[in-house]
Amino acid sequence: MKTEEISTLAWWCFWCLESAFAWLPWVLSTEVWYAWGKEPNPTYEQVLAWNTWHREAMQVVFDPDVISYGEILVQFWSQINPTDEAWQFADRGFSYTTAIWYHSPEQKRVAEESKRRLEDSKKFPMPVVTEIIPYTTFYPAEEYHQKYFRKSAFRYSLYRKWSWRTDFLNKNWSEEAKEYLRWKDAFLAKRYFKPSDKVIKENLDSLSYDVTQNRWTEHAFTSSYEKDWRPWIYVDIVSWEPLFSSKDQYDAWCWWPSFTRPLNSHFIKTADDHSHWMIRTEVRSKYWDSHLGHVFNDWPEEEWWVRFCINWAALRFVPKEKLEEEWYSEYLTLFEESD
Repeated sequence: MKTEEISTLAWWCFWCLESAFAWLPWVLSTEVWYAWGKEPNPTYEQVLAWNTWHREAMQVVFDPDVISYGEILVQFWSQINPTDEAWQFADRGFSYTTAIWYHSPEQKRVAEESKRRLEDSKKFPMPVVTEIIPYTTFYPAEEYHQKYFRKSAFRYSLYRKWSWRTDFLNKNWSEEAKEYLRWKDAFLAKRYFKPSDKVIKENLDSLSYDVTQNRWTEHAFTSSYEKDWRPWIYVDIVSWEPLFSSKDQYDAWCWWPSFTRPLNSHFIKTADDHSHWMIRTEVRSKYWDSHLGHVFNDWPEEEWWVRFCINWAALRFVPKEKLEEEWYSEYLTLFEESD
């Protein structure tokens, strides 16, 4: 049975709070809340009016056997401007100010030590103003705001783009971001350790083996699932790395399954492919290096529009009903609107 610990944090808009943590493999769940305040069960509109003294906050339930509370806080600091006591980036007002709520004396000690370490590093010329305060009254935010970055991905991407956040983080936290990715890679590399070719061959049919290991392309119309968009995710048939979602699947009239984006870009890598006298971009799974298909930009004038054209033989389907059983519960919220 998994152990659990709760971390409660505030920085900037809670849409961005949740997006920074919800995808992490050691995070068990996330939920956005309105913290403290003088009005019970406030609405979003009341909080935005700046007279209820609530903060937009998030609770992260994580596995302390995998990641420590201190490491959670390292991720927290690297997402914020800890010297700004009036707002965060483009969002202004008390509701967007930063805070750490501790749930135990040990969390308080770790949080104060983490803050002191950041101050001593002299990373910023101004003092760190993030408050460390005891856990108090919290009210869950409306369902509309839960996992907003997934439910309204395009709107969220525009909001984040024009918030000035990315420029600040790239300028001030780039080395920490690189270190975090190295740490994340080391963790996932152990989880998705690639076995010998013999073991892979024993566990796949001949078509899936040739597609994933020898870069074959299956014939068009190979699968009856080409136009089946029931709620499920697609994982690497070899490693079970989570790759795509039926929420991002569409009919591209190319006779192979097509997706507008990966389920989690961390599990995807690309490479130049000059085979068959063509110039293409190959798509492979990151940790087991399975060949999946290719990615195309069918409308070059629209930089954001790409088509991931993937072989069915490289995929395994995990229906929504099986996500929790097969340890993909972090993706359940993708299909809440389908119920």
